[in-house]
Amino acid sequence: MKSMYLDDIRNPKMTNKDWAVVRSSAEAIDYVTTHGMTDYASFDHDLGGDDTTMVFLRWLIDYDMDNGGSIISPDFTWNVHSSNPVGEVNIDGLLNSYMNTKKLFDV
Repeated sequence: MKSMYLDDIRNPKMTNKDWAVVRSSAEAIDYVTTHGMTDYASFDHDLGGDDTTMVFLRWLIDYDMDNGGSIISPDFTWNVHSSNPVGEVNIDGLLNSYMNTKKLFDV
């Protein structure tokens, strides 16, 4: 299965994965609604202009909840490759919180 790489400029450095490179939150949303969510993703925070990965992640969590927790695998893992330290904390915090909640409530 592909891994998602969400970044507006850079390309993945890891060559051991089959990447789906998406450049904006809108492209990431389109990818997930078309192909499903990957089991691994690497995120940049700032995606140009007012767009951020947080837009995508908030949508993804809502989409997962609306679909009975079937969109994001319980084995989902991620990396944050952003050079924005606050953005990195926000991405990790949101995803860790949601994934822990999914485990508690079997969402």
